[in-house]
Amino acid sequence: MSRLTHSDAEGKARMVDVSDKPDTRREARAEARVRMSAETLHLIETGGHRKGDVLTVARIAGIQAAKRCAEMEALTAAAVAALTIYDMCKAVDRGMVIEGIRLLHKSGGRSGEWTVERAD
Repeated sequence: MSRLTHSDAEGKARMVDVSDKPDTRREARAEARVRMSAETLHLIETGGHRKGDVLTVARIAGIQAAKRCAEMEALTAAAVAALTIYDMCKAVDRGMVIEGIRLLHKSGGRSGEWTVERAD
């Protein structure tokens, strides 16, 4: 069984030194879901949202978020893209729910390749 790397022998949180990791090609895909009303989805799909193209702005925000973090880029990008959708649409739908932020696939690095068993 794997031991958590961000806790010490007593279970206290600790920083992990990643400075000695070798440079390797790494790739990852992640997703996040935003549940919203049918009306909000219609606004987004038809380009009728007064703030503009919600999905394009969310994609750009996700890309920029990934570029600003050294670890967990894919998960950060998915979360920021979902938060951007929420932010742009909250005036018409405060009941939106962000859920299901998860890693779908990763390759490279010390732990090698991993893919989620079921990607719904």
